Amino acid sequence: MDELDSKLINMLQRDGRASNAHLARQVGVSEGTVRRRLKRLIQEGIIQVVAMVDPQRVGQRTEALVAIQADPNKIEDVATHLAGLEEIQWVSATTGAYDVFVWVAVPSADELRTFLRQRVGTVAGVRRTETFVSLAMRKRAHIPA
Repeated sequence: MDELDSKLINMLQRDGRASNAHLARQVGVSEGTVRRRLKRLIQEGIIQVVAMVDPQRVGQRTEALVAIQADPNKIEDVATHLAGLEEIQWVSATTGAYDVFVWVAVPSADELRTFLRQRVGTVAGVRRTETFVSLAMRKRAHIPA
């Protein structure tokens, strides 16, 4: 990855719908060069083209960060299981006091309570959870897996 790749990535992060022609004009190269660079960046898994949904605008009005302590021999299983749940936006296995963090979006506080008790609390290996409800989102960015 070089300086041109970095410029293209930064521009796409600001406007993911920018055309190849627009990007080419901005960085001073041909449209073909931009097309080839983006194709390579996608093929190598450096960037992903995704549609990001704002959970608030599609009825998921309650979002929370859930910190999970798991049995040491079950951490990977817990993270993998949780990654498969539709309500969970991202999952990260971590170091420190908690083993796994997840970001969840659901329609209401009642739905969050039900989700935590029936979907997270029943996962084999989950010992304890601590939930931090989001009051206001200030930045939302796609985090690749």
